Amino acid sequence: MASSKEYLEFILEQLSDLEDITYRAMMGEFIIYYRGKVAGGIYDDRLLVKPVSSAIAYMPTVRYELPYEGAKEMLLVEEVDNKEFLAGLFNAMYDELPTQKPKRKK
Repeated sequence: MASSKEYLEFILEQLSDLEDITYRAMMGEFIIYYRGKVAGGIYDDRLLVKPVSSAIAYMPTVRYELPYEGAKEMLLVEEVDNKEFLAGLFNAMYDELPTQKPKRKK
């Protein structure tokens, strides 16, 4: 099941206190970037983030879920209605997020 544009817009509004939040549509889902790093994504109208230790510590009752069949588990963010919580989560995660690999020239 693909994610809705309405849910994407809701999440982007919830993250609007943060600077440099971007997204990319990918196969009916959305990858979320924070300051140029992949932080997570929206899969089946669920916000999932990378399972870095700071995110695990930030969410005491964390649940692991698969974004799609065959993928690595990610962390389900259940407090999507709380803008302050989301801003704190993304800020806590930032230093641990992997940097983008440079694209190879063909």
